Amino acid sequence: MSSMEGKLVKGLRLKASVDVEKNRVIFVESDEDFIDILLSFLTMPIGSIIRLIRYQPPPVGIGCMDNLYESVENLDVQLFQTEACKSMLLHPRNGAAAQCERLKLTVDDSEPLQYFCCESWECTASKYKLLSHYKNAICGCGKRMNYEIYLSEKENKQMLSDARDRGVFVKGLTRMIVSDELKIMPPLTASSFSLLSKLGLTDGSTIEERAFNVGVDEVLDLLKFSLVSRIPLTETLLKKSLDMNNEDYDQGSFTNFNQGSFTESEIVEASSNNYKRICAKLIVSKSRKMVCYAEVSEDFVDLLFSFLTVPLGHVAKEMKSHSSRGCINHLYNSIQDLDAERYLKSNDHKAMLVSPRLAPGFRLGNQPLGVEECKRQQNLYYHVKVIHGFLRPELFSDEKLLPCSDSAQASLLSVVDPKSHYKDAKSSGGFVKGPSMFTVTDNLIITPISPASGLSVLSKCKVPFSDIEERVVHVGEEEASRLLVASFVTKSALTNAFILEEPKREYRGITI
Repeated sequence: MSSMEGKLVKGLRLKASVDVEKNRVIFVESDEDFIDILLSFLTMPIGSIIRLIRYQPPPVGIGCMDNLYESVENLDVQLFQTEACKSMLLHPRNGAAAQCERLKLTVDDSEPLQYFCCESWECTASKYKLLSHYKNAICGCGKRMNYEIYLSEKENKQMLSDARDRGVFVKGLTRMIVSDELKIMPPLTASSFSLLSKLGLTDGSTIEERAFNVGVDEVLDLLKFSLVSRIPLTETLLKKSLDMNNEDYDQGSFTNFNQGSFTESEIVEASSNNYKRICAKLIVSKSRKMVCYAEVSEDFVDLLFSFLTVPLGHVAKEMKSHSSRGCINHLYNSIQDLDAERYLKSNDHKAMLVSPRLAPGFRLGNQPLGVEECKRQQNLYYHVKVIHGFLRPELFSDEKLLPCSDSAQASLLSVVDPKSHYKDAKSSGGFVKGPSMFTVTDNLIITPISPASGLSVLSKCKVPFSDIEERVVHVGEEEASRLLVASFVTKSALTNAFILEEPKREYRGITI
């Protein structure tokens, strides 16, 4: 049995305090293993979450993100810059993958990082010296990089020894209590009494202590319910049916989602913006104050698709306090409030959670969101050894690990950008090939532009031609952040991001 299979079979044991009268979890007590799993949710890209929970019953929608994911699936691969781009969006990598691999229960089914080079030994060793994490990238010689190579045995042994430390994000032997709404707190009497008081419990007559086994299915349920329910632990552990009309279920309607309008004539320039603003033409129903659809170029679609690569923690960070969904805001705020020196492994580990980064290679050339990208592995050395007359290449990340006798044969490789071909001066650093035009519906279904599809949308919305007008919006950092949050918490992202409330404007220093 492999180590991974062992993890899946063994699972975790949780102790929970349950209000048997209301059939509701009050809190659970846990060591670092379960806490680390909860915190890992914040590092997961949205696209990975959609892929993992989309077929988990009962089905739930995460704003417009499901539509974005399906749009990537349905678009012809020829519309993307490279073959890797579509794969990157459907299977985005986690910037904290190295840490998450050490979790006691791993739910992300993403393939481990792979390494491909040109089949020509001379090309890789001495001429272009290129490496790709995706198969079929184009080498400088014009051939496909589809020859897979592996980290040396020394690297694997070093990674194994590093994994023996207890705890991933929190310190080993740390114990915490977690409320039903995913607030993480020290296991102090005051914390538990505060939860009891909030639930209106004055004594322990209805409280029962229970033990639960938590496996991969339970973790996936908890991930899903954390996005749509106010009582995710109850939903997961007590198998309480999710009532879509219950106040504990967050439907994402958000009628108070006042994001502001940014039409061409009303733009207030951001105080600082190092990115090129992205233009979109909105087809708007004047009477209903809603966006029917938008006509956009590839840079706007790139921005939307990039939402799938953004870690959940970054979305929680952008939501702040005015818009929340499920319980992710409680989980995120818990980490902000925790004493890093006392409970977390380091301040760097706290930063991974409160400001999670994109995986290397996933940042757009023009990314108004401003989310940072993890640094690439600094050095990858390509070394070729001869075994029984055959050349066998292997990789090293540290020059000190190279064989001393023939280290001169090693070459320092450069990792190619998976979103562009080698030395492609025309590449925009985006996922979608241009110049291209697309139709984007209010709920973010993206298709190649077609007048017939636009008319079809108007027909479905029952909007007469006399009621429509065109508005042009320009998207910078602030607008991109609004659109990201609207895409996560509503079913009408374009309307909520750009139309719902007119902003205050300034004319010659006077607010009007």
